[in-house]
Amino acid sequence: MADYLNISDFLIPVNIRAISHDEPYKDGQIGYSISSYHEDFPDLDEIQMVLLGCGEQRGSGLIHGQSNAPDKIRREFYSLYYWHHDIKIADIGNIKTGSLYTDSYAALKTVVHELINDGKTVIILGGSHDLTLAQYNAYAENKKAIEASCVDALIDLDLNSLFHHENFLMEMLTGEPNYIRHYNHIGFQSFYVHPRMLETMDKLRFDCFRVGSVKENIDEMEPVIRNSNLFSFDISAIAHAYAPASIASPNGLNGEEACVLMRYAGLSPNVSSVGIYGYDAQHDKDDLTAKQIAHMVWYMLDGRSRGRREAALDEKDSFNEYHTAFAEVETTFLQSRKTGRWWMQLPDKRFIACSYKDYLLASSNEIPERWLRAQERG
Repeated sequence: MADYLNISDFLIPVNIRAISHDEPYKDGQIGYSISSYHEDFPDLDEIQMVLLGCGEQRGSGLIHGQSNAPDKIRREFYSLYYWHHDIKIADIGNIKTGSLYTDSYAALKTVVHELINDGKTVIILGGSHDLTLAQYNAYAENKKAIEASCVDALIDLDLNSLFHHENFLMEMLTGEPNYIRHYNHIGFQSFYVHPRMLETMDKLRFDCFRVGSVKENIDEMEPVIRNSNLFSFDISAIAHAYAPASIASPNGLNGEEACVLMRYAGLSPNVSSVGIYGYDAQHDKDDLTAKQIAHMVWYMLDGRSRGRREAALDEKDSFNEYHTAFAEVETTFLQSRKTGRWWMQLPDKRFIACSYKDYLLASSNEIPERWLRAQERG
């Protein structure tokens, strides 16, 4: 408990008045059961998932440093019904706003680092998308390479921009020392991205998936996200009609697709932090975006609950095993009997997440691109 009392120095308790619907939560609603920091800091020993707000948005050029976005999302999330009692969740309040936005970064990094090192999964309610950098630095502190995935309509590598939320990826992906083993960018919209930017990402062996291919084959994103440790979601990836506070584009993911991607993050045994960023409550209509994000967090819980049922790969009886060969390479595919998910074996005997489509390609003597990319990265 002592360590958690230390991180409470960086936190502001949950403002119950700001998030209440003026009547007590009903038995069965999340607000009725969640362990919330509004007086005493909650005991996190039995907690698996931790909700953490960070309204810092000066990295996007907004002068008012602290947004009430996390509380608007909480208001909607607390009113949802709690189906997943095997997942214990706590809300530890909001990061205190620093005198500079880099101070807020440092506080967020410290709190997330402490929590993930204690085996908790952290859900960050942002704030602008550049807070992903603080999320990443929580892992970099351990000096271990990770895999990261971002869902975003844009690729935030615009070095000509004065705003950090439009270029923070440069520091995250190329800064030294660097602990990004692999990076996936999900849902970019081609007309907003310079073609040379994609060429650069490809040279770095990073994988980018345009929004059209994500929508057509969303199940192919499950293995992508399953391999990740850090997951970051900018609501600009959601079409304006489904998230009115997202003013980036009339096109993009719909609400259900955003929830599916969050469910995949929950299913992953590797994802230990999820950040949802870019929500500016001032542009929200009828609180629809806050509701959308609340539903996304609910689906994260749903995925984590289902993922807990998955067997370890060495539990042979829990998997169907398929041996195949392609391009004179023999390999093994495993399919879970519990969740239906797939893994394929690389020449070094490691198993990586894959999809049924990869198995079909290998069975037709074609090299799955996922296998090829994994080999290129070594």
